[in-house]
Amino acid sequence: MLQINHLTKVYKNGTRAIDDLNIQIGKGMFGLLGPNGAGKSSLMRTIATLQRPDNGTITFNTINVLEDAMSLRKVLGYLPQSFGVYPNISAEKLLDYFATLKGISAKKDRKKRIQEVLELVNLYDVRKKAVSGYSGGMKQRFGIAQLLLNNPQLIIVDEPTAGLDPAERKRFLNILREIGTSNTVIFSTHIVDDVRELCNELAIMNHGKILAQSTPELVVQSLVGKIWTAVGQRHAFAPQKPQDQKYQILSSNYNPDNSINIRVFATEQPDPQFQPATPNLEDVYFHTLQQSNL
Repeated sequence: MLQINHLTKVYKNGTRAIDDLNIQIGKGMFGLLGPNGAGKSSLMRTIATLQRPDNGTITFNTINVLEDAMSLRKVLGYLPQSFGVYPNISAEKLLDYFATLKGISAKKDRKKRIQEVLELVNLYDVRKKAVSGYSGGMKQRFGIAQLLLNNPQLIIVDEPTAGLDPAERKRFLNILREIGTSNTVIFSTHIVDDVRELCNELAIMNHGKILAQSTPELVVQSLVGKIWTAVGQRHAFAPQKPQDQKYQILSSNYNPDNSINIRVFATEQPDPQFQPATPNLEDVYFHTLQQSNL
């Protein structure tokens, strides 16, 4: 169990990246969902002991993280938003180096563990190839391989699918789904589909705060009867005065004839042209963010 209480981090430029944040995370896949600049990466780096907060406490099981960072690092696997690799070094040799740093001293044990993690992420057949020559998706899978070397209990992955093509994204999510069954995995992203497909619990973060925390099913259920949809021209949904707006526009997309499908939040039918719609996680995300900006 990861427990965070009253965590605060303010950078020298005055940015309050983490603002008196409280959260509790158990085993399984936990999605931390928020826009760019929400404070997600700052929170991930703080949990991973890469920076100290100004205030607050972090505990993982029996470990006081801020007082005993080394104990956490022994059970931590971390994949940052971007990471560099040494040129012209094979995946096998690089993992052997990382395994040594993580305290796996016996060569036989390192070899066995390296084979296990490479097979898990489907890179064993290209283990002799330099990691610098891997595709973006292969590098991300290599990142998962390196964080698994020490059999971590807490795994943090920060924006891991950004920039991946659809096929690589699917492979990556399947790997995370497999390792998330017996570990605490925090999956930070701004991509709603990633959380919908992967996580059994989620939190929405913005302005350094946790705005909502629940299961995907429960947060979607909270909007039943409050999501409406209509088709028309954009100008028809934009009143001249903001105070005349009868509904909160959540999202819209264009049709081939340049009309738009619009989804709105309203506690009752705003106009006869609107029909009730089944809410989804994207509706929850946009509604929560808009409420936080009021």
